Amino acid sequence: MVQINFALKEVNCKVVYYGPGMSGKTTNLEIVHQKAPEENKGELTSISTDGDRTLFFDFMPLDLGTVAGMRTKFQLYTVPGQVYYNSTRKLVLQGVDGVIFIADSDPEKMRENLESYENLKENLAEYGKDIRELPHVIQYNKRDLPNALSVAEMDATLNKFGVPTFEAVAAEGRGVFPTLKTLAGMVLESIERMDSRKRPAAQAKPAAARVAAPAAAGGTATATAASPAPAAAPTRAPAPARAPAATTPRPVPRPAASAPPAPPVRPAAPARPAAARPAPVAAPASAGSASRKAAPPPAPAARKPVGAQAAAAARIASAPAPAPAAPAAAPAAKPASRTLVTGLILVALVILLGFSIFSALQA
Repeated sequence: MVQINFALKEVNCKVVYYGPGMSGKTTNLEIVHQKAPEENKGELTSISTDGDRTLFFDFMPLDLGTVAGMRTKFQLYTVPGQVYYNSTRKLVLQGVDGVIFIADSDPEKMRENLESYENLKENLAEYGKDIRELPHVIQYNKRDLPNALSVAEMDATLNKFGVPTFEAVAAEGRGVFPTLKTLAGMVLESIERMDSRKRPAAQAKPAAARVAAPAAAGGTATATAASPAPAAAPTRAPAPARAPAATTPRPVPRPAASAPPAPPVRPAAPARPAAARPAPVAAPASAGSASRKAAPPPAPAARKPVGAQAAAAARIASAPAPAPAAPAAAPAAKPASRTLVTGLILVALVILLGFSIFSALQA
């Protein structure tokens, strides 16, 4: 997958050399590393066996310079050609942007070429990639063999999708750079196509948002115009300024009475004690009427004013009532209760005594 670093203005592309064992994949990478300018190439990393068979993969970064204002770098990989390293092949293909398939021109290797090409399609399919859409080219290597198959025969057998093909002798460096150059151009074109697809989509979103906003506003306005406008509320004329009314003192609200007021005390109530007082002793009857007349009449008691009589009646009414006569009878009730208790105890003793006698007789 193309990695674009906009901060550093770099584009990193991954290219994989794929093909059967001993077809010339590592040789292609070595020639590129030998002939590429020093400032444009990195260190070649190779993990191989004693027989120069690639064990894991080969890797070399290649800087192609500035393309469209972006510094373009290619990461070149090879895969092991042996069938039993298929898991490693699949791992190296992850995130690939272009493939160079190296085919062996030896007629005896054609079956291995076909198996490797089919394996390439299967591994790409597991990553969701279609080989017909992925940039790839085919290099017919070892064209210097005396019994090499013709290009037409190899095209008829391998080139099912009409991709660019190249004749090469990788050991001598022939056809190595044309193959890589063509694939690099195809990868850059695919990046440009992807970028051109993303730009209209990115531009269409703001444009659609801008178009949708007025449309939504227009739709709201149309709906508002179509719906009947509510009747305008009658405007009230401002009321004329009124002169400040004379402030009259408001009556102070009386606190609510928690209980109804007591009935007024009649003034005649306190007169009863005065009537109960003993009357002055009258003169004996023998004295006669003369003595009665001679005795001066008692001075009339000064009558209290009505207000004083009401106050006295209130004091009498508020005075505590005399204690009931029940406490006086209490001393008489106590002996009665004691007698009752004593009687109950005697009855219980009699019952117990009778029970014990009955028990003794039964024994």
